[in-house]
Amino acid sequence: MSIAPFPRRRLSPDESRSVALDAARALLIETGPQSVTLKAVAGRVGRTHANLLHHFGSAAGLQKALAERMAADITATIGEAVLAARARQRDPRAIVDLTFDAFDKEGAGALASWMILSGNRDALDPILIAIHRLVDQLGQATGIGTRPIAEETLQLVLLALGDALLGQPMADALGLPRTRARELALAALLGSEAARDDESVQPA
Repeated sequence: MSIAPFPRRRLSPDESRSVALDAARALLIETGPQSVTLKAVAGRVGRTHANLLHHFGSAAGLQKALAERMAADITATIGEAVLAARARQRDPRAIVDLTFDAFDKEGAGALASWMILSGNRDALDPILIAIHRLVDQLGQATGIGTRPIAEETLQLVLLALGDALLGQPMADALGLPRTRARELALAALLGSEAARDDESVQPA
């Protein structure tokens, strides 16, 4: 993910925060969560450390704002995919891939684990709140299959988070392909969906 040169025009506070968060996300993906510091982000966007300190208060504040931005983006994308899958307009595999990619390739899993290990647990709140909001939006009563959407979301997110953190070494140790966790997650979704379809065709 590349960042365009910092604009020369004077930016509003909201625009400055947005540019800084874009840079922070790029650093997260490129070099990991340990590189998401005020100094590194300031250098990336051509601002001073004091300027970033004014906007975020601390490195922990920057990480929390980044988590909030990422959580909003991730849950919005997953929510759209779930609704499309329910309407039979999208393969449930897309839900699995979007969720796993968000925690792995997009860095959400690494960021979450880094914040826990550094004692910045409060920064996880935006992720948990966004997931809870997503579940409320999709509805508690009905999942893709027969289980409540909350249970399906819990299983999918935990599988995706675990895969992002330990997927490769675990797969290697067990002699399994790297994609096995995704396949298991998809099988769970499809199995629940098949059970729902069976119930729908049973005679009254």
